[in-house]
Order: sequence, then structure tokens, then C-alpha cells
Amino acid sequence: MLDLRHLQVLRAIAREGSLAAAGRSLRHSQPTVSHHLATLEAHFRTPLVHRGARGAVLTEAGLALLPHAEAVLDRVRVAERELADLVERGAATLRVGTFPTAGALLLPPAVRTLHRAGVHLALTEGELPALLAGLRSRQLQVALVYSRSDGGLDLGEDFVVHPLLEDPLQLVLPADHPQAGRDRVPLAALREDGWILGVSDADPVDRVLFRACAEDGFEPVPVLRTDDYSVLQGFVAAGVGVALLPRLGLGPHRDDLVVRPVDGPQLARRIGVAALRTSDSANARALLAALRDEADRLRHRWSEADRAAGGGG
Repeated sequence: MLDLRHLQVLRAIAREGSLAAAGRSLRHSQPTVSHHLATLEAHFRTPLVHRGARGAVLTEAGLALLPHAEAVLDRVRVAERELADLVERGAATLRVGTFPTAGALLLPPAVRTLHRAGVHLALTEGELPALLAGLRSRQLQVALVYSRSDGGLDLGEDFVVHPLLEDPLQLVLPADHPQAGRDRVPLAALREDGWILGVSDADPVDRVLFRACAEDGFEPVPVLRTDDYSVLQGFVAAGVGVALLPRLGLGPHRDDLVVRPVDGPQLARRIGVAALRTSDSANARALLAALRDEADRLRHRWSEADRAAGGGG
């Protein structure tokens, strides 16, 4: 039968580039590393590592096996952590990530609901790239994530993304902007304006903006990049540029800004809950249910606000 140590050796050789370095990283002697590798190769009846003067590299068969070995070792690590929590606390800890705007509005009421039920959560806040890295490294089991409304996130077969909320994207303009008096503003009317964008070119909100602007025949010119929505709104109010902002990130009303929907098809980002399939626990299901309840309440509040504003967004 396969031994986890055999898979650890394969992974260490791939990372370190030699049997000797792999042994040092695992605190094994080189003969021990060679023994585990030989046993693994005998099991699969094919060479997995090519040894040369400059070190060791995985063969084609070794490269094919490596992602499976990493997946097995990662899942064992997750299981060890969950069981350690169970022994120490009497309940497994659910490791949850969130991006800032969801962390401010959607997640806290859901966390309160679970805390009252005795569920222990370990929370991490970060921007989308850090959350995705946390999921892939298994540091997080569940995370609130977002993507373009016309395309989801590709996290691979180990994860499932549960849809939660369509978050409308709205234009944020200085109160004295020439377009501020309109109920709805076409993007084409802002082709000469500078735009405040996110830090990453892969930001789903900015990708929605660039696609919509391309359909109107222009490309937004960035004048500032920030992922802090309060900073963004401050610079918009100062007349530095305009921005497209998720409704979830607007915050309290400001007299020096106006918020308007785009004239045309609604632009939105899709908020979802990404979860490791192997963490389909009662706690994860309870968190998802609580988040769905809060998303329903938020949609209702938005609808009431729109009716009070006469449908102006």
C-alpha cells in the first residue's frame, strides 16, 4: 500500500530539485529518501524521477502523479487541523475568508447567528486574490468571493461556488459633475473623464467596466488605482476622476457625491460562497444558509430604498 511518506518525498524532490535537498527539507537521510522513492516507483512500475549531474527532476509519470500527491497531502493536512480543533475545542473550527465590503455588511449577521448556535469560526479578511490563494492552499475552507456576473471563478473541481447575490455596479460622480443631474448616465458621456480603478487589472469590477466601455467605443483612462472604496470615494468627491462601484461598497450617503445607474443593461458583480468540497460540514451548510438569509434581507432593503427614491437607483 502507498504510504504518505512516499508522496511527501515525491513532492519534496519536485520542490527542492535533488534527493539530498529533499531529505534535508523532510529531515530524512538521503538513503531514506531513496528508499521511499524506490518503493513508490515499484508501486507504479515506472521511474518517477530522473537523476542527473545537476540534481533530480520528475519524469513525465512523476509530473502526472505530483498534483494527485499534493491533493492527498493537502486533504490530510485539512483533516488533521479539523480533528485537532475537535479535540481541543469540542467542535471543529470553520475557517472563513471574506473581502472587505462583504465583511462589513453580509458576514457579521451570519457570524452572529452561528456563534449563538455554538459554532466556532476563524475569520480572515482580504482582497479577492488573497482569498483565492487561501482557498487553493487550504488555509480557508469557505470564502465570500465575487466575479463578473457573466462568468464565474474557476477554482477547479475541489471547490464549489454557491451563488449568493447580484451586486449592482453604479457610477459614482462628483456632486458638481456635468452628468450629475441625469437619472441614468451613459458610459459614453464619461469618455473624457479619468477613472479610479482597482489595483489589479484582473479585478472583476474593472473587467466589467472595460468590456462595457469597449462596447461604447472607448477605453477608460486610469488616474488612480486603489482597492479602498472610502479612498476611492474621497478622490471622486475631490474631482480627481469618476468610478464604477458595487452597491455593497457605497457606504453612508455623502453630499459631495452622486450615485447613478448606468444607462443601458445593468452592470453587476456576482457574489458567491466558495467552499472546499471536502468541507461540506453541518457548520459550512449553516453558514451558507445564514448568508443567504442576510442576502435576502439586503435585497429587500435595496428594493425599499429604490422605491423611496422613485426608482432612481
